[in-house]
Amino acid sequence: MVAALTKSGRMLAKRLLMIEFGAVIFVAAAMALAVNSDWGISALIGGGIFVLANAVFAGCAFLFAGARMAKAVAVSFYTGEALKILITVALFCVVYMYMQVELVPLKLTYLLVLGINLCAPVLFIHNKKIG
Repeated sequence: MVAALTKSGRMLAKRLLMIEFGAVIFVAAAMALAVNSDWGISALIGGGIFVLANAVFAGCAFLFAGARMAKAVAVSFYTGEALKILITVALFCVVYMYMQVELVPLKLTYLLVLGINLCAPVLFIHNKKIG
């Protein structure tokens, strides 16, 4: 029963993650071809940071379901969001401190995937007309 309650949400999160991942790969390849390989790698790293953190959040968000588990749902959701922020900060710190990356494609791809994350759910909404 619980698995049935979260199945549609998990499928939606999986679709969103796949769209984000595809966008990161496409942008990284385009930047590698258009500018140079350093830009492509930097774009891949920037988008990868977002996708990885978002995947952790999605995993935590759908651990529990059901009215009896309302408190566990809320705790896992907020835990997932906190982990997402911490992972993002930690990965950016590691990248800035230990890697030589181009900042423009790194930040641009991160922001692009963030924008996709904000706008893509609108595409998943199906308006059914009554009548």
